Amino acid sequence: MNTATGILRDEHKAILKMLDALEETAQQIQQGKEVSAETLSGLLEFLRIFADRCHHGKEEECLFPLLEKKGLPHDAGPLAVMLHEHGLGRELIRNMVEASDAVTAGQKGEAHQWARAAMEYAALLRAHISKENDILFVLADQLLSESEQMRMIEAFEDVETNKIGAGTHERLHGLMDRLYGEIFKK
Repeated sequence: MNTATGILRDEHKAILKMLDALEETAQQIQQGKEVSAETLSGLLEFLRIFADRCHHGKEEECLFPLLEKKGLPHDAGPLAVMLHEHGLGRELIRNMVEASDAVTAGQKGEAHQWARAAMEYAALLRAHISKENDILFVLADQLLSESEQMRMIEAFEDVETNKIGAGTHERLHGLMDRLYGEIFKK
C-alpha cells in the first residue's frame, strides 16, 4: 500500500533534486558566472509552488492537524519545529524573490543576495527533510491507521487540485527536469 507519508517522502526526493540545482546555481553566481533571470524565476516557481504551496500545504493542512488529533502538540515538539522551519523557508524564498526581481530590473549585483539566500534555504531544507523523514514520518506511520493514511492521500489530491491547480504538479516535475538539465550541462 502506498501511504500518505510515502508520497511526502517521494516529494522530498524531487525537492532534494531541486536543492542540488539551487546550490549549483548559487555557486555559479558566487563564481561570477551570469545566470539567466529565467533560471532564477524557474527555480523560484518550483520552490514556491511545489515545495511550499503543494508539499508544505499537504503537511500543514492534512498531516499536522491529524497528528494533533493523535496527541502531538501544535506549539511544541516536532510539529512546532516543522512549522517554524516552514516559516523560515518562506522568508528565504521572499529574499530570493526580491533579489531575482532586482536582477531582472537590471541590478545584477543583487544576484549575490539571491545566492546567499539560496544557500541558506538549501541548508535549511536539507536538515528539515531529514527531520521529517527520520523522525516525524516514522512517528506518523506509527500513529496513523491504514484508513487514515488513505483518507490523507485523498486530501492530498484535493490540495493539488484546489490549491495549486490540476496538472500543476506534473508541469512542475517537467520544469524540474528541464532546469536540472540546463543547470548541470553548463
